[in-house]
Amino acid sequence: MLLCVGNFFGSTSDAEWEEYRTGFKKAPIPTYVLGANDQDTVSYFPDVSGCELAENITYLGRRGIFSGTSGLQIAYLSGTESQDEPTPAYSFSSKDVTELKTSLLSTPKFKGVDILLTSPWPRDVGNFGNSPGEIDTKKCGSALVSNLAASLKPRYHFAALEKAYYERLPYRNHIVLQETPQHVSRFIALADVGNTSKKKYLYAFSIVPMSLMDPAELVKQPQDVTENPYRKLRKEAHKAKTLVCAEEEPACQFFFDLNKNQGMKRPSDGKERGNSQPKQAKKPPQPTGPCWFCLASPEVEKHLVVSIGTHCYLALAKGGLLPDHVLILPIGHYQSVVDLSSEVVEEVTKYKSALKEFFRSKGKRYVLFERNYRSQHLQLQVIPVPLDLCTSEDIKESFIVQAQEQQIELLEIPEHSDIKQVAQPGTPYFYVELDTGEKLFHRIRKSFPLQFGREVLASAALLGLPHRADWRQCTAARPEEAAAAQAFRRDFQPFDFALQA
Repeated sequence: MLLCVGNFFGSTSDAEWEEYRTGFKKAPIPTYVLGANDQDTVSYFPDVSGCELAENITYLGRRGIFSGTSGLQIAYLSGTESQDEPTPAYSFSSKDVTELKTSLLSTPKFKGVDILLTSPWPRDVGNFGNSPGEIDTKKCGSALVSNLAASLKPRYHFAALEKAYYERLPYRNHIVLQETPQHVSRFIALADVGNTSKKKYLYAFSIVPMSLMDPAELVKQPQDVTENPYRKLRKEAHKAKTLVCAEEEPACQFFFDLNKNQGMKRPSDGKERGNSQPKQAKKPPQPTGPCWFCLASPEVEKHLVVSIGTHCYLALAKGGLLPDHVLILPIGHYQSVVDLSSEVVEEVTKYKSALKEFFRSKGKRYVLFERNYRSQHLQLQVIPVPLDLCTSEDIKESFIVQAQEQQIELLEIPEHSDIKQVAQPGTPYFYVELDTGEKLFHRIRKSFPLQFGREVLASAALLGLPHRADWRQCTAARPEEAAAAQAFRRDFQPFDFALQA
């Protein structure tokens, strides 16, 4: 069959179309077309519910689902997006999209459709993907089509109207670590037929209907699969779906979920049944050699220390990305967050809360990251980013996009989850946390770029300081470092719980 998206009639002369309409000419294979995208061609489509326009040429209709005899399912939406009331004959509204979604999502065990046909591109389809060239997918296209594609999970989505060819990398339809694997989607935009630039306007492919495929084969993830470009829309839908469950779960603001008992069940006050002796705190392991970050070590540059708690301390980063780039460090020797004892975790959480309040008072949000790879002492890097510069979603998107460019799989960790559920002690990993509590995680299997966290934050997409991505290029003289630490200490004092204890 031949499927046509975009302007089917284009600049066709009435005389040429008349030859097909009267049967003088015949389409060689069954051809299915979408409806009008402007007022000039509305008259070619006499029945909004769909009809045969000529032998072997069928207008699918305003919106709906076409099911082939083989079980192939093709969802379609004709026209362009409109906010006007009443909706013009060549347009679709939010009501059309909602009704199409409802008709399919109410189907028992709905997994998705084989093909989705729309004329407009979906807004934001380029997110996390390969470049669409001159087309700005954040501005062009339809947000309603994005919403439709996010819900219907088409294996293939075809569109046109931008007069450009763009085959996006396949994207996943499930949230890794939170949902069972699902099939991937492929978006293909086609140029206008016979264009002088010789851009691709025809795409030939064969497809086995989803209903006939082996489930394991259907959900195979190709090597070049990317994050879902409509991740934000899917996340909002997922949140709405699980709202009741979420309300029943106890809220947890901690890096670890300290409400969960680990290993053998013990009373929450640390006492064993029938025994009033408190549990002895486990001593941290000792470093095998000199450590630059153990507070008792002579190697520590103490002039950079800005706050000392019971189990942790804060220090300005040497060669910081910004003047207020700070580190949260355990006083004892721990290699990673996964190795920390519960009392150290609790104080790490207090420092994060204090830094969040401190940076918010200055119109900033923090980004925290840890690289447990080629390091022997835990360093939680905390870097503030101006609130008016970018949103938390922008920061997440930058990390995911730049990770994909370097073939690093950066996954979002479910809310309220414990990192120990994802990484065992001794496992190399990279971890990002926003002050909203959102988290991204990568398990390092071979090598990893040591400056990755700094490079992302320093990039043009965020802070615009690429020349400061390497800390060795940013070091200052000791008196200058001491003055910066003194200034930070003074400003942070009202928020420093260690001084108030």
